[in-house]
Amino acid sequence: MRALPIALLVVAAAGLVGCSSGGEQAAAPKRSAPHSSSAAAKNVVETCSLLSPNDVSKAINTPDVSAKPGQSENTTGNGGKATSCEYQVAGKPAGALAVTRYEGRHTKPAEMIAAIKKAKAGAADVPGFADGAVYYVDGQKTATLAAAKLSGGVPVVVSYTGPVKMTQEMMIPLVRTAVSGA
Repeated sequence: MRALPIALLVVAAAGLVGCSSGGEQAAAPKRSAPHSSSAAAKNVVETCSLLSPNDVSKAINTPDVSAKPGQSENTTGNGGKATSCEYQVAGKPAGALAVTRYEGRHTKPAEMIAAIKKAKAGAADVPGFADGAVYYVDGQKTATLAAAKLSGGVPVVVSYTGPVKMTQEMMIPLVRTAVSGA
């Protein structure tokens, strides 16, 4: 399954932003009870609801885009809880949306964007996002646009990763739509 590597790249990239640029390590948030698998499934479905297949279809100028829930991952090292949604055309990957929430962290969006820029060579700021966004090409295989925000006081990174041929201009409306609902 070729869509899975894209989702994993999205989740891995989103997980990087939890690292503080000041060298601090955040502990995973403590919970009184583990999340049930149904709660995790609900979060994944919610990620797909942030960006419709029609939105992706318009951005890549290709009909018949479908969406399916991707992997959900909790990163204990930085407290990030990521969910994803994979987009496909005729069974082939068209990209993936990832939403990573850092419950219990007090990181600012600018710090999250700075951490991505530090981790990803060639990452460049993308104007027009209130709390910051960055675009980068990873290994000449994938392109990612990631935006950071505070949602109800919780630091959140929303990113879309697609084929390297996806330009920043193609991704801006996708990430903007997803960020508005995250």
